[in-house]
Amino acid sequence: MAVTNFDEYRDVFVVADTIDDVVHPVTYELIGQARRIAKELGQLVQVMLLGEHVQTEAEELVAHGADIVHVFESPLLKYYTTDGYTKVLTDFFEDHKPNILLIGATNNGRDLAPRMSGRMQNGVVADCTILTVDTNEGLVEWTRPALGGNILAEIISPNHRPQMGSVRPNVFKKPERIADSWGRIQIEQFDLKPEDIRMKRLDFIPFSKDGYNIQEADIIVAGGRGMGSKENFDKLYELADAIGGVVGATRPLVEKGWIELPYQVGQTGKTVSPKLYLAFGISGAIQHVSGISGADTIVAINNDPNAEIFQHANYGIVGDCMEVLNDMLAHLK
Repeated sequence: MAVTNFDEYRDVFVVADTIDDVVHPVTYELIGQARRIAKELGQLVQVMLLGEHVQTEAEELVAHGADIVHVFESPLLKYYTTDGYTKVLTDFFEDHKPNILLIGATNNGRDLAPRMSGRMQNGVVADCTILTVDTNEGLVEWTRPALGGNILAEIISPNHRPQMGSVRPNVFKKPERIADSWGRIQIEQFDLKPEDIRMKRLDFIPFSKDGYNIQEADIIVAGGRGMGSKENFDKLYELADAIGGVVGATRPLVEKGWIELPYQVGQTGKTVSPKLYLAFGISGAIQHVSGISGADTIVAINNDPNAEIFQHANYGIVGDCMEVLNDMLAHLK
């Protein structure tokens, strides 16, 4: 809904993403960005924390930069539900009007953000990777890949409040913990009944019991079309096992069926921030490199000295992928 009195809308709010009462790492990344934006605008950082037993998590949010943490505790909030979280949050925002609202683009966040947007009658910019501020106008400039990742779109919301966007995990660094940070925790009262929630969680079945979460890996060994064949690609698992890493891939290899979708890295896959990212036979298209910008160290291996991936790598090896891979394995043995 378009509003004209923007003075009523203040502060940068972050919706904490929790799983079984544990805060998802993206929440801390968002607090870091909220802290930066709030400083430029002269406002506060407020965090919305929902769950059953989450007060100890609230203390960590303060230590990482939250000025105020609003805690909503109930057995009805232990597991995420669209109905429950949307009602609690939008009811609160009727009286507490945020200027800016950040949500992590996780599975839960991607479900929650549009529902809240519809309830509050404002827009939401999804899957943002860059956040900047026009301090003169007080507007966030939300940047997200568009048209399959071929361009970067910059979007503003001059006529609606709150300015609202979801942000991809692993794009921004987690702020440092400061033990003596100032901040307060407020336990909020709210109205939520079982009949408000139309969905009931019966069980949780992991996608793969033998799988891994590539977004949490410190070392990723990734392959692209330059690997040539599935037999060659499968040798990456040997290297990953030898150095304590996991295997990822570009979208074309997922489409070929060489690896499952949860291990795709890039704009249409997962955004990752490992300490080491080994890129074998990856050309460096923007759709892929947008997903590895958070990596501490990128090592690219490609037989094309002009491959775009070298523009994004800390170290580059020009050579045949399989020769380099076999040499690495030989040295490790």
